Amino acid sequence: MPELPEVETIVHGLKPQIEGKVLLADMNSGKNLRYPLPDFAACHGATLKNIERRAKYLLFHFDNEQTWIWHLGMTGQFHVLSTAEPAAKHEHVCLTFSGDCTLRYRDTRRFGYAGLCQTSELESHQWMQNLGIEPLTPAFDGQYLKDKLSTRKTSIKQAMMDNAVVVGVGNIYASESLFRAKINPRQTANSISARKLSTLATHIQGVLNEAIEAGGSTISDFVKADGKPGYFAHSFQVYGRADKPCFTCSKPIQKIVQGGRSTFFCPKCQKLK
Repeated sequence: MPELPEVETIVHGLKPQIEGKVLLADMNSGKNLRYPLPDFAACHGATLKNIERRAKYLLFHFDNEQTWIWHLGMTGQFHVLSTAEPAAKHEHVCLTFSGDCTLRYRDTRRFGYAGLCQTSELESHQWMQNLGIEPLTPAFDGQYLKDKLSTRKTSIKQAMMDNAVVVGVGNIYASESLFRAKINPRQTANSISARKLSTLATHIQGVLNEAIEAGGSTISDFVKADGKPGYFAHSFQVYGRADKPCFTCSKPIQKIVQGGRSTFFCPKCQKLK
């Protein structure tokens, strides 16, 4: 599933291609995604003012004060193509913009979903209202984590993947950040010192920024808006490296399952305390 860096990368790729263009028409495959598709015709004739990211959602803001909210699910992809390009397999939405431009949404498993709301009501939308802090903002720091995790008895790895605590970190980047911070992923969240949490917050921001700069991670079906893969996967220290030697100490990387998700860590560099 695309995580924060992948979604941010897609936003960066889409903005110069379709921002400022007018939505002229829409077509769909007749198949629902995770939920029924919204009425895209509500934005016909409107200009796309801005595209941004909130958590793992893409937000498309139009000048008629309507906003599309879009989640890519596990296999969703956006492609910007000319109007003459034929529909590809698993293409479920085609949005035609001015300037011989179409935004195509492809989704093999159809776990993605889209919604439409008044821009002024975005923060109260059911998909937005319970989201936590953005990790790439100054307010996300060790003190914030200490306050937020003071009563949390779950593991720190699961806490970092809780969108009510912080949005968009996800499985890959949680494992990588905890390794850099030398925190065992099984350690209870409320038992970690303020100093360690400050280090963790710094590394979360560092890992995410590095991944954005590298264009995201190529895991399963993720591709950027230009159709090319992301390359942060080449920098993984622990994720997906079970039984391979740690780059720091040479001990084998271990894999465990937490909350139904795979966690990778070094048992020596990240001793349980």
